[in-house]
Amino acid sequence: MRWFVVAFVAGCWMLQQQATLPPQHALLLAALALVLAAIGMAIRGTRLHVALRSLACAGLAFGAAFCWAAWRAELRMRDWLPAALESRDLDVRGVVSGLPADTPGGTRFAFTVEHADADLQVPGRLILNWRGAPPDLRPGQRLTLTGRLRRPRGLANPFGFDYAYWLLAQGYGATGYVRRAQGPPQDASGERLAWRIEAQRAAVREHLRAALPPDARFGAVLIALVIGDQRGIGADDWQLFRRTGISHLVAISGLHITMIAGMAASAAALLWRHSFGFGRWLRRPLPLWLPARQAALVAAVAAALTYGLLAGMQIPALRTVAMLCVAAGAVWGARAPPASLVLAWAALVALVLDPWAVMSPGFWLSFGAVAVIFFAARPGQEAAPEGRWQRLRSTLAAAARTQWAVTIGLVPLTLLLFGQVSVVSPLANAVAIPLVSLLVTPLSLLAAALPLALAVPVLVVAHQAMVWLAAVLVWLSVLPWAMWEAASSGPLPLLLAAIGVALLVAPAATRNVRLHGGLLMLPMVLARGPPVPHGEFRAVMLDVGQGTAVLVQTRSHALLYDAGPGYGSGSSAGAQVVVPLLRGTGIGRLDLLMVSHEDADHAGGVADVSAAVAVAARSTGAPAGHALLGAGRDDWAPCAAGQQWEWDGVRFAVLHPLAGHAQQAAIASNARSCVLRVDTGRHSLLLTGDIGQAEERALIDREPDAALRADVLVVAHHGSGTSSGAAWLEAVHPDAAVFQLGYANRYRHPQADVWERYGGAGILRYRTDETGAVTMTTSPEGYALSMFRQAEPRYWRARPPAPR
Repeated sequence: MRWFVVAFVAGCWMLQQQATLPPQHALLLAALALVLAAIGMAIRGTRLHVALRSLACAGLAFGAAFCWAAWRAELRMRDWLPAALESRDLDVRGVVSGLPADTPGGTRFAFTVEHADADLQVPGRLILNWRGAPPDLRPGQRLTLTGRLRRPRGLANPFGFDYAYWLLAQGYGATGYVRRAQGPPQDASGERLAWRIEAQRAAVREHLRAALPPDARFGAVLIALVIGDQRGIGADDWQLFRRTGISHLVAISGLHITMIAGMAASAAALLWRHSFGFGRWLRRPLPLWLPARQAALVAAVAAALTYGLLAGMQIPALRTVAMLCVAAGAVWGARAPPASLVLAWAALVALVLDPWAVMSPGFWLSFGAVAVIFFAARPGQEAAPEGRWQRLRSTLAAAARTQWAVTIGLVPLTLLLFGQVSVVSPLANAVAIPLVSLLVTPLSLLAAALPLALAVPVLVVAHQAMVWLAAVLVWLSVLPWAMWEAASSGPLPLLLAAIGVALLVAPAATRNVRLHGGLLMLPMVLARGPPVPHGEFRAVMLDVGQGTAVLVQTRSHALLYDAGPGYGSGSSAGAQVVVPLLRGTGIGRLDLLMVSHEDADHAGGVADVSAAVAVAARSTGAPAGHALLGAGRDDWAPCAAGQQWEWDGVRFAVLHPLAGHAQQAAIASNARSCVLRVDTGRHSLLLTGDIGQAEERALIDREPDAALRADVLVVAHHGSGTSSGAAWLEAVHPDAAVFQLGYANRYRHPQADVWERYGGAGILRYRTDETGAVTMTTSPEGYALSMFRQAEPRYWRARPPAPR
């Protein structure tokens, strides 16, 4: 069974790596072949060697998972919005089917479509944003809305979050925004169980919000512990939890569900054993109808299922509920299956319900943590020690061993998925686990069930406990060694690290064995990004939507030119695109952060980048003290023509603005954009910010021809009609031009005449909305341009022909 599940996981994972989905007829033939093979193996007269039979079962599991995941993906993508309906006003009637979330850009919510125009193929589930939404918007309301929709689409960058895949996994066929509502809402929450559950979750959230003080910093954490809605937790708090390794506790985790199920089982067993106090009046006491042990199992499963549904049944909750159901079934039937078998069944259930979960960090971390605990558990425990203090010492020692095993066991996965791991995690969890699990979570759940007047003091205690915990976490997080970061490594270091973990946490391992285990983990722990030869550079022109961000690396230095825009969700390209790239490539320090000017599409991510990595120097054309650069900061030097330096044999030169114009607020922001040229002597890159044709002409008049020549040009102002004059293209004479812009942006960039001007000049044109991130890599033999969407194709990711 275990190898069957491993093969099933591998089959689901392999499907998610495909560039295209298998043709439907091929999928049907493959499924038929698998069924026939399974029937053949099941025939009683079949004789196979045990190893061959196991191998055949694994092959069947792999094929079945691949076909199952492909069929599910085909159904989901068939429901996606047709491209012809994008950006059109559409009238739809449906029901709010998810918890609305307030963001700086409006209110986001899930919407289940019940009716649209008969000739339009509108998806069944949407994610909508509504500026000016009514304050009483809640799940279960039926609305008729006019909105504009877009097919699922996300940014495409190395190590970045894939929003299109998330939408596919969640079953949303389009995103969009509401233009207006038609008529008042109607209550439909009682028509479907899912809507009733979401309405109940919303009611619990409003109850907790009403009971919390308005200035309760960790109120969103308490809400997350009850209903699993983490969207209200601030970015600073998330950073604190990540640096201390307790993010898994700030949600409805498996530990919390197990605890609640155990409490429910204990209470049910006690009450059932005494027939709820009515035994003397009953002709036949309840334990004679059903043993108290089995009644406790029913209560445990019911409590776990209820709590999991209240949490939205995310991966940790689903895993725990599935494991509890399997274990309860085994105990009911007087069986004692191995813990690993229970875990395997839970993984199988999770992937049958959600084959996309195999790409989710939560899937691997959740099942990985439990697997490590089972593997590191000491078999055949000695007799229980006598005496209270001995028992306490034994319990604390077991808890410490478990925490050690989980911390070490998840290091490879955490580095692989996030590029960093918390070194202070064991200390932080030693304090946080008992406090959050035994005090904060039960009190939060109790407050959700109590009337408002009684819930207020309960939440005050729970919140104060979180405040005390945060004080400890802050002290731990500021330690210089609190986090360890490593670049993404290949499969061989990952395999060696997995073997090393097994040796380190094995219960019977000797000191010598553990030493070898630690050595095997070093290649992954010490991994650094792909090297850049001396005298060469690598530049990644990121897909940040409507904005600019370019990372330039030499052998031992890194420069970030612009940090991308801020997003309507409250996050930014700095947090979602730039920082994951820095971590994935092992860059923990920027030698220079250059922000061309203060416009939000260039400087919106500065704060998130500055908070995530050390920055040695800063340069900008923006006025000193501008809010987007960090109010009150005085360490931003002006970028000015004539500034030059050399890193590792690569020359950098600032060509614009003039020294007297830099950081002058009286001059238009675009005209003050820093223009930077990166040159190896053979190949060069020109970064232009948002300069206009007036600045282009001034550069042509001021600079010698050789100073403007570039092999690759990042197009000024995203292809606006105010830039890219014919004389400029002739002066720069690039082989290729990269347009950094957003898909279907409201500015209609690039302008048609500008686009044609580049094409008419014979310049290869790359659009980041069509290519994803574009990477320029120089070498003595020449330079190469790589496009992320085309280099790493996936079936859900659009990839039009490029370059053009």
